[in-house]
Amino acid sequence: MHITHLVATRATCLRRKVGAILVKDKRILTTGYNGPPAGLPHCDDLGGCLRDKLNVPSGERHELSRAVHAEQNAIIQAAVHGFSIHGATLYSTTQPCSACTKMLVNAGVREFVISEGYPDDLALEIMQQAGVVLRKVPYPPLPEAES
Repeated sequence: MHITHLVATRATCLRRKVGAILVKDKRILTTGYNGPPAGLPHCDDLGGCLRDKLNVPSGERHELSRAVHAEQNAIIQAAVHGFSIHGATLYSTTQPCSACTKMLVNAGVREFVISEGYPDDLALEIMQQAGVVLRKVPYPPLPEAES
């Protein structure tokens, strides 16, 4: 989970920094973090978060976000580089939303390891119906370096 949280530091979302990694056979296949589509301005370049300005609660109205979700970016990277994520495990700093859950299920990802939840009951229902194993692993701080 340390690598997943390190990936999240690349996120440019002003509301929530999320990192995602897809792993198969003990190898990292792809990483993703949330931010706008490649080459487009970030929210901080445009005067702030539209969702904040409209008082949109977390877990609702995802279409109002400029960000591509971390899980989506991890899936996109697999497509760009031409390899399958079927049978991979998702490691994510945050539980995927329902849209990301549907994409991951369709791609054959059946285990999600997360650090924190997300207010999306539909995502949890889809995970249950699809037989996704959901494990919550609290994020520990990095171990102290020895002197």
